Amino acid sequence: MGEGLNSQVSTIFGRCPYFVFVEIENKKIKEEKTMKNMATAYSGGAGISAAQFVANEKVDAMISGAVGPKAFGVLQQLGIKIYGASGGTVKENVDLFIEGKLKEVTTPGVMGRGMGGGVGQGGGFGRGRNR
Repeated sequence: MGEGLNSQVSTIFGRCPYFVFVEIENKKIKEEKTMKNMATAYSGGAGISAAQFVANEKVDAMISGAVGPKAFGVLQQLGIKIYGASGGTVKENVDLFIEGKLKEVTTPGVMGRGMGGGVGQGGGFGRGRNR
């Protein structure tokens, strides 16, 4: 939701405000950088654009809240493993990842469905869908 390791993890992927990239060496955070997610302003295709942006940073794995089906497909095709965020801060989630305590996500999820981790329990944004 913000810049740096102490910011809260977003419950969504494609339109999260920032990406925090972390390099891990010997089970410790060696380096981190934050980059603004330009896809938040897109009227469509935000998930796919965000997935391509993340892939361009040469990541091996990603921790996220809900990842939609199109973005999920792009990340899977590129061999990027996706782990469900457990809520809390970026640093807390990275520490859980290092300890092997985050679950790898094998199916796309929408607002908490199919992602595990207990995040994003809301059913939507009041547009009358899923009734």
